[in-house]
Amino acid sequence: MTYWLEHAWLDTHVEPGVAVDVADGRITAVRTGVDTPPPGATTLRGLTLPGLANAHSHAFHRALRGTVQVGTGTFWTWREVMYGVADKLTPDTYYALARAVYAEMALAGITCVGEFHYLHHAPGGTRYSDPNAMGEALLAAAADAGIRITLLDTAYLSAGFGAPPNHHQLRFSDGTAENWAQRADALKEGHGHARIGAAVHSVRAVPAAQLATVAEWARARQAPLHVHLSEQTAENDACHQAHGRTPTQLLSEHGVLGPRTTAVHATHLTGEDVELLGDSGTGVCMCPTTERDLADGIGPAARLQGRGSTLSLGSDSHAVIDLLEEARAMELDERLRTRRRGHWTAAALLRAATADGHAALGWEDAGALRAGALADLTTIALDSVRTAGPLPRLGAETAVFAASAADVRHTVVGGRQIVRDGVHTLLADVPTALAESIAAVRG
Repeated sequence: MTYWLEHAWLDTHVEPGVAVDVADGRITAVRTGVDTPPPGATTLRGLTLPGLANAHSHAFHRALRGTVQVGTGTFWTWREVMYGVADKLTPDTYYALARAVYAEMALAGITCVGEFHYLHHAPGGTRYSDPNAMGEALLAAAADAGIRITLLDTAYLSAGFGAPPNHHQLRFSDGTAENWAQRADALKEGHGHARIGAAVHSVRAVPAAQLATVAEWARARQAPLHVHLSEQTAENDACHQAHGRTPTQLLSEHGVLGPRTTAVHATHLTGEDVELLGDSGTGVCMCPTTERDLADGIGPAARLQGRGSTLSLGSDSHAVIDLLEEARAMELDERLRTRRRGHWTAAALLRAATADGHAALGWEDAGALRAGALADLTTIALDSVRTAGPLPRLGAETAVFAASAADVRHTVVGGRQIVRDGVHTLLADVPTALAESIAAVRG
């Protein structure tokens, strides 16, 4: 089949009149200078980008939206509310919630999600008859919402630097990293839309002596490895007290850093931390809407990229699901800190939201409009109240600095149109699906 793109972002510039030929879920040709739609082609009016990659998600946090914005508090008080939702999830209710959340992502132009998954067992730590019932629910939810997923199966073993899991965290824990690896081994990538990766929840949740087990599991499979890093100063202080070093130094000493690793947040870093991450080729996923919602702080994204870390973006707690807002926020947060504009071009921010995000999730064959790439497309309206006016050749700037998820008109995954004219083609009523699935787990 052929898609005719009214305007297309081709990594460095916006090109009018582009035909994209697709077969077996991949782009077979990208033809420029095609002024009108070829016979039989599907027309995508607006600005078409490669599909957006949400490199960091906790799907069940979507149930917290609105609730955790009431009153005041800190990350640690927010966490107690989060535990209340986590306690109520079952494989069935998690599937329903995640399917609705992933459908919301598709409506926002996201074609691939990295799900940082640590809700492994029943409350109290009882194992399901299928030890991966919760992970399988997420894989099925992504398939039924029409998007790709990298399930980042997460080791979460401790309440903090050797302390046993608290009663909420028992369902997260496999007891040891060896037990975690044995369970994760049973997850299969037998779904064309899914890949399996690993995650260290944090240095406070995985004892130092067990970090290498998780890192080696990922290394042996050439799988992506993600880790929450220095999101809170309290974590840094506790790590210093327990180990006499920063979390980044601890990860480095135990072989966790490297080109297949992505550090999430990386908010409170020393100069040496930045060097260790950049020099090792470790990527960094920034989640600005969550980092500001939880009052975490502003991470040194520009310094990290300057040292060698590739940047990706995630919506994390889903205070909003909008990768364009994440891209915009990364630049605007840096402007607030430095009182200087223009740290990244619109093209660089779009690459963080597309190609670099996909690479962080192990989908190096996605995130670009080129022959051989997966046929994942996102089309942004250029005639909404937010985007009307600028010249089409400024479409990248318009998308990043003015558009929102509400301006996504079409989403294509593997050549199949999942969102058409702002309507999800597989889930007829996404708002109702969200409302019902959240009500099922609300306290």
